[in-house]
Amino acid sequence: MHFTLRLGAVALAFAVVGAQAQQAQPAPQAQPLVRTEKNMSLELANQIASAAVAACAANGYNVAATVVDRAGTVRAVQRADNAGPHTLASSERKAWTSASAKSPTQAMMEGSQKNPAGANLVYLPGMLLLGGGVPVKAGPDVIGAVGVGGAPGGNLDEQCANAALEKVKGLLG
Repeated sequence: MHFTLRLGAVALAFAVVGAQAQQAQPAPQAQPLVRTEKNMSLELANQIASAAVAACAANGYNVAATVVDRAGTVRAVQRADNAGPHTLASSERKAWTSASAKSPTQAMMEGSQKNPAGANLVYLPGMLLLGGGVPVKAGPDVIGAVGVGGAPGGNLDEQCANAALEKVKGLLG
């Protein structure tokens, strides 16, 4: 009987020590609790907006360009002298939509036309599925988006946005 009691006491001691050791070790975490994210500067946002307006002006289009950061917050806006008032809202919504989805809005529009479920995106507040919104990437990371509004077609707005990104690609690392 003493042997059984001793064996039970030893087993209990090992169980307590084992439980304490497990509690002392932090659980492995899949992702860090504090993240480091890339984002764009005001200078870069202004350069992108300016280049987009200039690219469209070279083709005779009076547009507005809005640049948002990774969270969809406006960082820069430029509007050509003769751009219509609606171009401000459309460029901002295109930029926000592109940053939110991390996808060009022209591709999203085309996808929604082919997929009835995708068409429901238009009911989300703030989404604008018209061409002209393009993500801004630093390497593989989306750090924001540029939206252009006012050319006579979303595909033309997107061309101006892409021309602006091409102009600053060396700054995106």
